[in-house]
Amino acid sequence: MKAVITGGSDGIGFAIASAFVAEGAQVWLVARNAEKLATAADSLQSAGTKVMSTVADLSDPGAAEQVGVEVAATWDRVDVLVNNAGMARFTSFSEATPDEIQAQVQLNLLSPYLLTQQLLPLLAAAQGNVINISSTSAHRLIPGRPASVYAMTKGGLNSLTKALALELGPQGVRVNAIAPGTIKTPLTQKMIASFTEERKKEYDQFVRQAFALGRLGEPEEVAHLAVYLASVEAKWTTGSIFIVDGGLSTN
Repeated sequence: MKAVITGGSDGIGFAIASAFVAEGAQVWLVARNAEKLATAADSLQSAGTKVMSTVADLSDPGAAEQVGVEVAATWDRVDVLVNNAGMARFTSFSEATPDEIQAQVQLNLLSPYLLTQQLLPLLAAAQGNVINISSTSAHRLIPGRPASVYAMTKGGLNSLTKALALELGPQGVRVNAIAPGTIKTPLTQKMIASFTEERKKEYDQFVRQAFALGRLGEPEEVAHLAVYLASVEAKWTTGSIFIVDGGLSTN
């Protein structure tokens, strides 16, 4: 298996890459931070697999073409594309600027569109599949956390997932999305570490009450589902949005 993973240097993306490597896959990581990308690639290569990487900022409209050209120059097929790179800025609706809006739209919605477009010939050659990393914010919002732009982009990504599943199905390409709740990524842990002791207690109480399982998710819990969706066991699964949020959206 050959897998391209964006935002693959840490968090959910790195966990997915690690899970694919454990299954014997070759992986191609895409991330904007060259140092973190090199560290991630070295870590995965220590497991004995071949790891390729591209430094690219997918918030740049031209970056998808750059990635597509590099991958196509080396691989003749892509079995799975994981569109994981994304960003979230929780600015209130009245204060969101055009630049903030465009930045999230470009990275969260347009870059998956453009990169899938670039890699489609290789995906079709492999009868492969696309996994878009969405968010439970497209289904259930948290009071007090303004997310109009973020929710809009992830809702759009869900719609894109369904539209591409229908359009690319005749070429044998499957398209699904995973919508995680709050995951203990380095970014989330950094946010929690910045809280005052009182705020940490309030947040802990919120997690226990809001999530049916009473805890945040682990990156590996998203990665396990990605491995399944990329496997032959899921060969009749396409156009689906899988919510992985510890029961947050049911509350």
